[in-house]
Amino acid sequence: MTTNFSNQAIEYDPRTIKRAKRALSCSPFCLKLFQEMRNQSVPIQQIAGATGLKLGYATLALSEPKTEDKLVWLINVGLLRREVDGQGLTDSFRLTPLGRNIVAEWEQEREEIPPASLIDRIYNRLNHWL
Repeated sequence: MTTNFSNQAIEYDPRTIKRAKRALSCSPFCLKLFQEMRNQSVPIQQIAGATGLKLGYATLALSEPKTEDKLVWLINVGLLRREVDGQGLTDSFRLTPLGRNIVAEWEQEREEIPPASLIDRIYNRLNHWL
């Protein structure tokens, strides 16, 4: 998978792409959240709890700390980044170029995040834990 970013092509290792797709499939978040993150930063307060369910961003109402843990894992695999303002990091998140590529691919294929298999969930949990 190649991404053009600032007139430079970014080539991703197939293992990186596979790990990122697996992490996204195993996450409790919906494609709608990542579509929003492509265009603007989304604050954690809109993702966590009942608000995340109401907005169609999550499949589960998670506490803010649990939501942050899940989002930080997606940062670690290269899908998201924290938004930065003039005073430093914020509580908002955006897609990275890799995240944009995966979201665009899944929009074209199925308009949803594909469900993770049991083996994908095991691999994701091991990667997250290690």
